[in-house]
Order: sequence, then structure tokens, then C-alpha cells
Amino acid sequence: MTALRAGALTAMVCLAVVAQVVLFPYVAIDGVVPNLALVLVVVAAIDRGPQFAALLGFGAGLLLDLAPPADHVAGRWALALVVVGYLAGRVRQDARSSTFTAVLVVGAGSFVGTSLYAFSGVLLHDGGLPVDQMLRIIVTSVLWDLLLAPLLVPVFLWVLGSLRASSERAFHESVRVLR
Repeated sequence: MTALRAGALTAMVCLAVVAQVVLFPYVAIDGVVPNLALVLVVVAAIDRGPQFAALLGFGAGLLLDLAPPADHVAGRWALALVVVGYLAGRVRQDARSSTFTAVLVVGAGSFVGTSLYAFSGVLLHDGGLPVDQMLRIIVTSVLWDLLLAPLLVPVFLWVLGSLRASSERAFHESVRVLR
């Protein structure tokens, strides 16, 4: 991966987390906002595969864990997004067939990630919510992500594709210069 591509992905993750933490609380439903970082990790899994998405998920999750107003044990989102990135990357061949399939993968990833985050909170005795409230939060989160996925998936895929194309062009130009 080139430095340009790494910088662009870092900027995308930072923008997603900032938008999630700063902008979307104004349109939150019962305190739940869409998880833009999760959508980005799923799209990266579809575009690049499970290992890349798991690594990106760790970075994005750690950023979510440390970004204010984080009031939970650090590492819960990192764990959830690593698992989501890996699982979404495992079905990447099927998800690449259409935008609709990619949106379904985002929905499944949202369910897995949010459920894993909630379950890790129960295991760690962190933020003990009643089960019915956790289920409402999970459903609301999945619906938020499914609502925004048709808009975000094509944009994120285009950006990731253009980054890959520019890095491949740079590679081929450097090989041509060496000849």
C-alpha cells in the first residue's frame, strides 16, 4: 500500500468517526447514531478482503473507543469491527455482485458488530443495560446503517477503487522507469 492510499484511508476513517461523533448526534434516534466507521470497514472488506478489513476495523474501532464521549471500556468497538471486517471480507465475492448485496452485507455486519459490542459490555460488566433496551438499540443501529448504506456503499467503493487505480498506475510507471 502506498503512503497516499494509507493517508487517504486514514482520512476516511477519521472523517467517518468525526461525522459519527459530531454531526449525527443531532439526528439520533433514542441516542443511537449510524455507525459510519462500520460501514466503511464493511465496504473495505468487500473491496480489499478480510485481512485488510480486519486491520482497518481495528484502527477504526480503536478510534471509536477513544473518541469522546466514550464511556465504555476501550477495545470493545475495536474487537467488534475486527470481527465484522473479517466476516464481511469472507463473503466479498458474493457482495461484489451488486450494490443491493453489499447493502445486505452492511446490514449483517451492523447486526454482528453492534451485538458483539453489546455482548462484550455484558461480559465486562460495562454499562449494564436491560436486555430489552439492548435489543432496541441493536435494531435501531441496524436500521440506521441500512438506511445510509445505499448512499454510502457506492461512494466508498468508488473512492477505494480510485485509490487502488492511482496506486497501480504509480506502480506501473515506476516499473517502466526502471526498465
